[in-house]
Amino acid sequence: MVLKGIALPIITLLLALGIQAGFSQNISKASFPKGFIFGTASSAFQYEGAVKEDGRGPTIWDTFSHTFGKILDGSNADVAVDQYHRYPEDIQLMKDMGMDAYRFSIAWSRIFPNGTGEINQAGVDHYNNFINALLAAGIQPYVTLYHWDLPQALEDKYNGWLDPQIIKDFAMYAETCFKLFGDRVKYWMTFNEPDTFTVQGYDVGLQAPGRCSIVLHLFCKAGNSGTEPYIVAHNVLLSHATAVDIYRKKYKAKQHGSVGVSFNVIWFEPETNSTEDIEAAQRAQDFQLGWFLDPLMFGDYPSSMITQVGSRLPRFTKAESGLLKGSLDFVGINHYTTFYARENKTNLIGSILNDTVSDSGAFTLPFKHGKPIGDKVLKPISVHCSIFQFV
Repeated sequence: MVLKGIALPIITLLLALGIQAGFSQNISKASFPKGFIFGTASSAFQYEGAVKEDGRGPTIWDTFSHTFGKILDGSNADVAVDQYHRYPEDIQLMKDMGMDAYRFSIAWSRIFPNGTGEINQAGVDHYNNFINALLAAGIQPYVTLYHWDLPQALEDKYNGWLDPQIIKDFAMYAETCFKLFGDRVKYWMTFNEPDTFTVQGYDVGLQAPGRCSIVLHLFCKAGNSGTEPYIVAHNVLLSHATAVDIYRKKYKAKQHGSVGVSFNVIWFEPETNSTEDIEAAQRAQDFQLGWFLDPLMFGDYPSSMITQVGSRLPRFTKAESGLLKGSLDFVGINHYTTFYARENKTNLIGSILNDTVSDSGAFTLPFKHGKPIGDKVLKPISVHCSIFQFV
């Protein structure tokens, strides 16, 4: 996976910023370049609460968090921070802090309680009021369409992201949002961190819907870690491309908005200067960011994935490849940390698991010889989402 061809950033949205103690006594918004946008972010499931109010349907994360053994402390998001009711206070706090933007996600099951079918007007009213309140406070809405909270009805009906039917249903949901909110929302992210919910939900089983085939996993009741993540990712990519195609053909000329994806990106540095470790670092990047970004930039998966995964990796038709290629107006990067990568020569665990984590043939850790790759800071600088616009 390579990032060649990406233009210099013309828009940067900083959604979470912490400054190390003593870094600067005089830093302010004026210290940043013109056009730098300060903001904050949330996801519907983590913030809204009110999970049974105003017609909202259940999601896979409601089910997951209420299943014994899935959440370490037994908590759930039934109330969360109650943003559904308290958003006027939250928006005032953002305004007082000088925020320029707020990235939030729409809960699919508030718009379509069953994933498809009849629109829930109460959910539409809530997001209309929310968006209008942000704009009245001078805060630009950045909207994520999917932040992992699939309507449970679609999971029950056809296993959600594992079935290609999800492409049509997501496109219908996305178009509904474009139609209802696109006159005011100018920045759309179809997905937040698709790699995270693909791997955590269908490879290692640590997030909803909690599927895996890891032998020693106590709570995975179903799944195939060697095939399902690749199927899910394939359907996610085609869902994104289909939604973008709809937006560009039917809404962009009038609404003048942009559509992208926010990716979680761990950077990988080779542990040594050996050719093996340099290649391992590239494969680690391919199996994380490249897995999703390469198809959207070039129309196909990274060559290392095609080689390493073989017949377990779904392939795109010529038409699908054409739909995918260039289906991004911007790239969002959620960057948290950097790891060392080295060649996984024995890969004994991988030969047993046969999953996405081991398929890369790279062994990754955030330290070398017991020393962390970076120094700890009291308040780490975290660029949670930088948006790179194509020009």
